[in-house]
Amino acid sequence: MSKIFEVPLYPYQRSADQDAVTPVRHPVVVVGAGPVGLALAIDLAIQDVPVIVVDENDKVSWGSRAICFAKRPLEILDRLGCGDPMVDKGVIWNLGKVYFDERQVFGFNLLPEQGHKRPAFINLQQYYLEQFLVDRLRALQAEGKPIELRGGSKVLDVAHDDSGAELTVGTPEGPYQLKADWVVACDGAASPIRTLLGLDFTGRVFEDNFLIADVVMEAKFPTERWFWFDPPFNRGQSALLHKQPDNVWRIDFQLGWDIDREEELKPENIDRRLKAMLGEEISYELEWSSIYTFQCRRMERFCEGRVIFAGDSAHQVSPFGARGANSGLQDTDNLAWKLKLIIDGKSPSTLLETYNTERVHGAEENILNSSRSTDFITPKSDISRIFRDAVLDLSERYEATRPMVNSGRLSVPCTYDGSPLNGPDCDRMPERTRPGSPMVDAPVPGGWLLDQMGSAFHLMTIDAEAPDTADVDGVELKRLALSSTEDADGYLKQRYLGDADAAVYLVRPDQHVAARWDHYDEAAVRAALLKAIGR
Repeated sequence: MSKIFEVPLYPYQRSADQDAVTPVRHPVVVVGAGPVGLALAIDLAIQDVPVIVVDENDKVSWGSRAICFAKRPLEILDRLGCGDPMVDKGVIWNLGKVYFDERQVFGFNLLPEQGHKRPAFINLQQYYLEQFLVDRLRALQAEGKPIELRGGSKVLDVAHDDSGAELTVGTPEGPYQLKADWVVACDGAASPIRTLLGLDFTGRVFEDNFLIADVVMEAKFPTERWFWFDPPFNRGQSALLHKQPDNVWRIDFQLGWDIDREEELKPENIDRRLKAMLGEEISYELEWSSIYTFQCRRMERFCEGRVIFAGDSAHQVSPFGARGANSGLQDTDNLAWKLKLIIDGKSPSTLLETYNTERVHGAEENILNSSRSTDFITPKSDISRIFRDAVLDLSERYEATRPMVNSGRLSVPCTYDGSPLNGPDCDRMPERTRPGSPMVDAPVPGGWLLDQMGSAFHLMTIDAEAPDTADVDGVELKRLALSSTEDADGYLKQRYLGDADAAVYLVRPDQHVAARWDHYDEAAVRAALLKAIGR
């Protein structure tokens, strides 16, 4: 049976738009059918926003590419209807180990506390995620949702002004024009849209190279993240091992800066490295390989008039830390509900400025952590290497030095501290769920907390009275009423009540906290909701 990345999932089909006398206008056109573009389109369609996705390809991506998907993106995918197939197929892991030479210097657990639906991470090849997203898109189409995926459609030109954008789309049957109120560029790190608009990245390119090898093999290694500094099989460099489904293992080798890429990618040289690491007795098949350079860069702004950038088209980070696809899904999570409000006329277009503010903040946070990881993994001077090695030596015996070890600070959700959308706070409640923070999951009657919230504003109350529903200038506010008497294990108290006797949380459609109080006040809730929608 052919591998899924060899099978056209969305082959070119002629669109009625190609036969129109004048260019047809759509509310949203998404450019790029990778994980970010598909997730955004699905999010919009669920909210009944008509959306077209165009992509020059007609199949999912080749090779594993992104493989580590963190807890918060899995929760986003739950909301989109794709979480279960991801977790069912993926390899679940919470544990990691760090080695220096041949010694394990420490291990870690990324999710030591209980009371969460999703694990800290799963490993899953990107092509599976893309397949599940395409399947979900097709299911939405069958339900009559306004979503369309056009393969074999390459954007050749883009122009925009204050009223919208116009695209020239190339197809096997020739080009045609397409208009849009909004264009979202999810077209990857080499973004043709960004190039067409004459925009660029700012940031750092690190002087090092890494070899990725996806290897199919039967191995009895545990389902953990293993990272080596200065291992005997790659002296002076680092290495990383991850398990994926279908007996595929991701292996990264640090190579150094001054290398011959063509030489390093020769099968015999990859084979030499793999045998040195795995031993002569393990048989394997090389499925995919690539060499990459660390880059920590972003666009100055993620909004350019009627064109919006998300995912790798807007920002890039090194793979260590799994911050690429995970942060891209958080971009879409932040963007979709804001576009919905603007298109429905319930928020001014200036609400998009908060997408730029909040996700630039998220990108800066990722770039900072990714840069620090890179500096630790690839010391730039003899003094830096001596310091790094001393930290690793001490970490084997002294717990206090372990936080200094940086083999890739793994992806965590961004908190939008200082966001202009944040409302009042109650300082008697836990810091982890302050305004700007993503909601923390917990078991509740009937299932899980985050599953109770769809793509809408919610008022979550714990031991507090409030109306079951409200309408604030056309924006529906749904209530989720909870009681501490049903919180047998104390998760709601730990995560939401703290020292308060009752709690009222205003929650955004992306499941970030907008405001919170220790009692219900209609005027305060109304003011906070209007602030959260940019009014």
